[in-house]
Amino acid sequence: MNLRLYRPTDITACLSIFDSNVPTYFAPQERGDFERFLHEHAAQCAFQVIEVEGQVVACGGLWNGGEGSASFCWGMVERGRHRQGLGRALAMARLYQAEADPSIQRITLSTSQHTQGFYAGLGFQVVRVVADGHGAGIDAVEMERVL
Repeated sequence: MNLRLYRPTDITACLSIFDSNVPTYFAPQERGDFERFLHEHAAQCAFQVIEVEGQVVACGGLWNGGEGSASFCWGMVERGRHRQGLGRALAMARLYQAEADPSIQRITLSTSQHTQGFYAGLGFQVVRVVADGHGAGIDAVEMERVL
């Protein structure tokens, strides 16, 4: 497993990871937002990828929003590789990144009911739930962790 910064040449692999998680974890209409993010904002949030045997299989970033807060953004693992520790490795890398920045006191994220328990296991607390907030059948579960 190799964790490294995203490169523009990773866009196809990252979009494929997204596609593998539709419709359970992402709504189809979110794909355009993700693609725009990769083109316009990935570098600003130190977007990272995980490679296994040279293949990009997971990705995610940490957006420093200022005022003491940062957000996990667009974290995902190729669906066929769920439950292999890749999501945890990616989340921990982003937590360490946030903890190393003294300007960050809390991390927020928006996930779904399907991954809420995963993030709760990493110390995140539910702040708000919006039914169908990410799309039909995909609730927006807003969570935060104080550092």
